[in-house]
Amino acid sequence: MLKIATWNVNSIRVRLPQVLDWLAVAAPDIVALQETKIVNELFPVEEFRQAGYQTICNGQKTYNGVAIISKTPASDVVTDLPTFPDPQKRLLHARYGDIAVVNLYIPNGMAVGSDKYAYKLDWLTQLQQFLYERLGQMRLLVVLGDFNIAPADEDVHDPAAWQGSVLVSPAERAHFFQFIDKGLVDCYRLFKQEVHSFTWWDYRAAGFARNHGLRIDHILASRQLAEHCKICRIDTAPRKLERPSDHAPVIAVFDL
Repeated sequence: MLKIATWNVNSIRVRLPQVLDWLAVAAPDIVALQETKIVNELFPVEEFRQAGYQTICNGQKTYNGVAIISKTPASDVVTDLPTFPDPQKRLLHARYGDIAVVNLYIPNGMAVGSDKYAYKLDWLTQLQQFLYERLGQMRLLVVLGDFNIAPADEDVHDPAAWQGSVLVSPAERAHFFQFIDKGLVDCYRLFKQEVHSFTWWDYRAAGFARNHGLRIDHILASRQLAEHCKICRIDTAPRKLERPSDHAPVIAVFDL
């Protein structure tokens, strides 16, 4: 069995004890982290090594940043979209044996029509080409992370209130379903799930307590890998802790 997880930790400095405690209980083989908010030189590699994990990271100070924590070493590491030079650290690709992992922290977009929204759509367009090429090279591919896209109304606590907003706009959702059209499968939707299941809740207005959330963290797998998916679930336990990330981990298990 192979257990793969994704978690936007919203600062590895702040959340490191929670992440280490979670690793000890959940015992994933590979974990993609987003919003690490730390330069590579300061990433807590030794702490993860002591917990039995190896680390690759692609970070920057204060913002963004991605890392992959794994029980086995990585190869074929890629840290940027080849066609989109960008100082923001949002992508990390690596191979683990026969499986390729793409860890994403997709731009938020701020507001529909803004410069940041245009940047997000441009970034997604270049990502489409990158993933298309990777799918042509690897049968077993998993693309996971914080997509900052809630693909359907069932992934939004109040679709009417969010209508016309970033994260749910038609253009963003169209990009998500282009991933599906290219051969990726939303592992979470392979299984019957509880209604009103989300991965992110705003810190404000008691978002988590009221379950006013969005499902924006995803695990997508190539069709060949998705055939082996036995479980995909959201682990809300870390969101209940004191000073939590505003995101919860998503876990998928494959019978490989």
